[in-house]
Amino acid sequence: MHFTSIANVFGKLLIITGSSMILPIICSLYYGGADLRAILVSGIITVACGLPLWWVFRHRYELNIKDGFFIAVFGWVLISAISALPFMIHGSIPSFTDAFFEMMSGYTTSGATILTDIEVVPHGLLFWRSQTHLLGGMGFLTLTVIFLPHGMGGLRIFRAESSPGQVITKEKFIPRNRNTMIWLWGIYMALNVLETILLSAGGMSLFDSLCHSFGTVSTSGYSPWNASIGHYNNAYFDWVIILFMFLGGMTFMLFYHMLMGNWNVLRINTEFRWYLGFMLFFCGMVSWILWRENTYGGLMEAIRYGTFQVTSILTTTGFTTADYEKWPQAAQMFLYAVCFIGACAGSTTSGIKIVHYVIICKFMAAAIKKLFLQPMSVISVRMNQRPVDDSIIYLSVCYFIVNIFLVLGGGCFMVLVDDMDYVTGMSSVIATLMNIGPGFGAIGPAENYAHISDVGKWFLSWNMLVGRLEMFSALVVFYPSFWKR
Repeated sequence: MHFTSIANVFGKLLIITGSSMILPIICSLYYGGADLRAILVSGIITVACGLPLWWVFRHRYELNIKDGFFIAVFGWVLISAISALPFMIHGSIPSFTDAFFEMMSGYTTSGATILTDIEVVPHGLLFWRSQTHLLGGMGFLTLTVIFLPHGMGGLRIFRAESSPGQVITKEKFIPRNRNTMIWLWGIYMALNVLETILLSAGGMSLFDSLCHSFGTVSTSGYSPWNASIGHYNNAYFDWVIILFMFLGGMTFMLFYHMLMGNWNVLRINTEFRWYLGFMLFFCGMVSWILWRENTYGGLMEAIRYGTFQVTSILTTTGFTTADYEKWPQAAQMFLYAVCFIGACAGSTTSGIKIVHYVIICKFMAAAIKKLFLQPMSVISVRMNQRPVDDSIIYLSVCYFIVNIFLVLGGGCFMVLVDDMDYVTGMSSVIATLMNIGPGFGAIGPAENYAHISDVGKWFLSWNMLVGRLEMFSALVVFYPSFWKR
């Protein structure tokens, strides 16, 4: 591996991270500066650590794919560790384990928190906490690619950080130069600005609007309030956030093509049609159950609460408007099933992703048809009106199976390590591996992760990273051959 090139990229990561603390510093000054020293000192330390790495190793070598995997995995660990400094210096989260967990959750857009009382944390730190969603939602390393020289180095980092689903659909941004990354981030930031305007127009404060926009478009879930979006009990806010959670779950390639005037992509995109179908089915079923059981006042209220929670979990956002563990068991069962789905490849979401379910279902249907109905026929699996290679089908099946094994093995580990009930143990792994945030049991929407042991928090932090990097990139570093020449 080219460690000088890796050190240079890490230096840029640190410089970007430290420089991005300017906005929380401004926020802290506006709200009285109770946390100003902690953020300012952290920013100076971060930039001071990054500048020498960038300057000394500024004569870069070409990055290979192995370097890309190394940067993708340990770059996220590095920025999560350094971003924990403001909380530790201020004392809001004195434990490094807890602060690292909170930041890893923020950057990986998980939304799992160890804070028992969010509202006592100063505004500057709350803004920094939500800003990690903004930086991590599109993939922190894609931002770094903008500052890399032209060439294949940036492409290899991007591939290491991207989902296998994007490989399957073959419809993604290919960062051969900075312009494509600028387009990607431009669309992402425009959605954040638009949601901020809409929430502010409805009466939400600018601070809250920004924090919730950062957590919505990135499908993350941090809120400056203990009750999350339920704090407002406002139908307008709920529907605006539902809309942008849905948009955050779409493949960003679709936005690009629509901006170019090609709206036909929505019609022919197989994954988007399935995404819309999944959304309508699960929102309809949960809303119908809530209405049938008279959980809320009427049909429209049942639709509002049911649609919000299904959209939040399906897009792995993690916002809540109600304690869904008090809902009927049938509704909870549908929500539990939604945890295993995820939204579209090439979006800001995590999870198994709909594209894998599309390919697996089409493959199963084709296999049954060939075995029992048309043994002599040649039946292909098609996505977006194109046949899918056999290697891509094997990748989808492999990805699904490994995710299930990780959930089962991780759940057993958490039950053994923390002596928790199996519902909480399994749910903690599902919620972190799929980057959802709140789960069921002792980590439900009215609870948090503070009670989990340090060993459990480090394990769940690793799960969040594995889920954010779509598993393969994070697991490949455990292969002995990875470290050989």
